[in-house]
Amino acid sequence: MKEENPNTLKRSLNSWQLILLGLGFMTPMVVFDTFGIASEETAGHVPASYVAALVALLFTAGSYCFMIKAFPNAGSAYTYTQKSFNPHLGFMVGWLALMDYMFLPMVNALIAQIYLTSLFPQAPAWIFVVLFVAIVTTINLLTVKGTARLNGYFVLLQLFVVLIFIGVALWGLTQGKGSGRIWFPEAFFSSDISTSTLISGATLLCFSYLGFDAVAGFSEETANPTKTIPRALFLTALIGGLMFTVTSYFAQALFPNASDFNDPEASTPEIALYLGGAIFQAIFLTAGFAGTIASAISSQASVSRLMYAMGRDGMLPTRWFRYLHPRSRTPIFNTLFVGLISLTAVFFSLDTAASFINFGALTAFTFVNLAVIAHYAVRGKMLRNAREVLCYLLIPLIGAASMIVLWINLDVHSLILGLCWAGLGFICLLYSTKGFRTTPGNLTMPVQLDETV
Repeated sequence: MKEENPNTLKRSLNSWQLILLGLGFMTPMVVFDTFGIASEETAGHVPASYVAALVALLFTAGSYCFMIKAFPNAGSAYTYTQKSFNPHLGFMVGWLALMDYMFLPMVNALIAQIYLTSLFPQAPAWIFVVLFVAIVTTINLLTVKGTARLNGYFVLLQLFVVLIFIGVALWGLTQGKGSGRIWFPEAFFSSDISTSTLISGATLLCFSYLGFDAVAGFSEETANPTKTIPRALFLTALIGGLMFTVTSYFAQALFPNASDFNDPEASTPEIALYLGGAIFQAIFLTAGFAGTIASAISSQASVSRLMYAMGRDGMLPTRWFRYLHPRSRTPIFNTLFVGLISLTAVFFSLDTAASFINFGALTAFTFVNLAVIAHYAVRGKMLRNAREVLCYLLIPLIGAASMIVLWINLDVHSLILGLCWAGLGFICLLYSTKGFRTTPGNLTMPVQLDETV
């Protein structure tokens, strides 16, 4: 067997480990956390909006699959934009993607703080943030295979609880709870549903899908990435979407109207208490807490790989950000740095931290779609037959258009905070390139792809 290069990431992940990492990032239990708000936003058509968001994101998932085959490297949207357009634009997309990935561990820390504060109200809230961040960071300092294994356990626990919920929901509906009907088509369509309501709901629920793209960030830690990563990425989006749709359908059948909740922003405990009492509520909250850990593990691992790619290209300080621990072959300084940033969650509210995320994610999604057109259709001139026109022009165009529709419906606070972050990144780019007189980073550096495991 070929000796592995200690200066490269270690290829040890398989398809199902990648899918579980993606699902961990997406958090299966998040459907309950957002259900009350989403039910208000969609006028009782949450499953329909989940389907609309899934359809839009599957086109983007297709674009990710095409770009992974061209550039099977860490960095995801940053790498694709950098290689397909130019280094300056690549830096900006990477910078905005950092906002998305960097703030998700903070959001998870804040959600965990809410869970734990409800159980231990006398303890200072900041202690729970510190404890949560310490646990997640320690796990991510392990080998990527060990991280994936632990993440998988947390995801499987959530899936198990979701299956229990569906079973109990079926029983409850037959006993007259909620709508009292197992078949409840009004969850998908009714006379008062409108296109604007559906799109508004899809924009809100797009948050639930964030993470399927994180699979692409592990390209250099996967054997045969040009085949394994596209399959895992597409399946992550599809499985996650079907899971969200089915789960939200039964929740909608049990709670046909948002007015059924005392507090729509805290729907998880109400759903569990209504269905199974205090014991079922405790199980639900335990699985929800496990979900925050799984999502934080995946997001912290993903952003550390993005920073590794940017450090390797010289767009971030090379000495620290491209460093890999010789034994675990993980970017330990990046992991610790993200952990320190996550600790600042003690100074943020959940609304503020969450508002950053959609802006960065939709930017990355949009440019991945545009990168397909730039790389294959424009530079490669691969529009020679119907298949190439479909794959390299129509699919990414529909994907980009879908993202633009979601962009238009973003919350104004997300736009303001996102534009401020973009402005800061532009200043950094302007300074590092001496007013665009030099190229940011060392983009001629060859990427070593070690296919041995």
